[in-house]
Amino acid sequence: MGYRVTESEMTALFQALKQKYTIFGPKIQQNGGRFSDDAIVGYGLLESMSDLAITEKSYFSPKEVVFPIRQTLFYFTPEGISEPESEQQPILLFLRSCDIEGIKRLDTIFLNNGPERDIYYERLREKVKFVLMECTQGFDNCFCVSMGSQNSEEYALGFKSVGSEFLFDVKDQGFEAYFEGAALSDYVPVGVTENKITLRIPEIRREDTMIFDHPLWQEYTRRCIACGRCNTSCITCSCFTMQDVAYGEGRLGERRRRWAGCHVDGFSDMAGGHSFRRKNGERMRFKTLHKISDFKRRFGFHMCVGCGRCTDVCPEHISFSTAIEKINTALQEVSKP
Repeated sequence: MGYRVTESEMTALFQALKQKYTIFGPKIQQNGGRFSDDAIVGYGLLESMSDLAITEKSYFSPKEVVFPIRQTLFYFTPEGISEPESEQQPILLFLRSCDIEGIKRLDTIFLNNGPERDIYYERLREKVKFVLMECTQGFDNCFCVSMGSQNSEEYALGFKSVGSEFLFDVKDQGFEAYFEGAALSDYVPVGVTENKITLRIPEIRREDTMIFDHPLWQEYTRRCIACGRCNTSCITCSCFTMQDVAYGEGRLGERRRRWAGCHVDGFSDMAGGHSFRRKNGERMRFKTLHKISDFKRRFGFHMCVGCGRCTDVCPEHISFSTAIEKINTALQEVSKP
């Protein structure tokens, strides 16, 4: 069912939703950018509708709402172990189509990647409902259309701002009561139909082993500084490491998991000082092929959703879409008679 809501009605609606939900969304964070006086659009707690950054692209993804940067798994004492108490209030999350599709990738890794489900992720994930923010046009460095992530339908509420009014598509019947008395509308979210960047996603076969040793990766050994910003900004990167934190003399403490990433030094280190990928170009190769080939071979859809945040945040201006095109070029060269 579709509804048209005025600005004053939207204010009341938001406050009503706050009575039941903790609401997160993209918001402008002052003095949070690359320079001291720069603002940045990140994800955070929304206190009012005016906090929501509707027209701008967020610098970070909403991933940490369902997969925290640091998460305590349990506490340990001489008497045993105990899990932290979880907050009971459900979460309403404003996000774009590509991010909904990105969380679908996280669901696949944490919930459907083998016989056991990740209960820590599952407990957070089952509390979250999505409010889809319609993109009226693509942003710089986006290529969601090429990845097929521009028109997700996995949302409770669809949302669009038109002048001083707000249009909603209510798919979850549990929200119908919030719109009692609002004007009806035939609104249904529509995804963007084109981006500034259009890609051909290569089909990499198992016999295309030449791509692993191709000289194209040498460029990234020279340019990449292994800061890991691409990993932390990506909605689909799901790697983590474990950390034990001891208090006092070490008899009390907690076990945490925290984000890690394939570009960061030490991620692939093993006992004895061995490492799978020492060169930064090898790390770029691993990430790129996983995002556009390996994951799809296993699960049937690409891991990358084309949000372009990795390109946005890279201090060395490394373009992920350009890396994909370089693979296309390399495969074409090999296939020439």
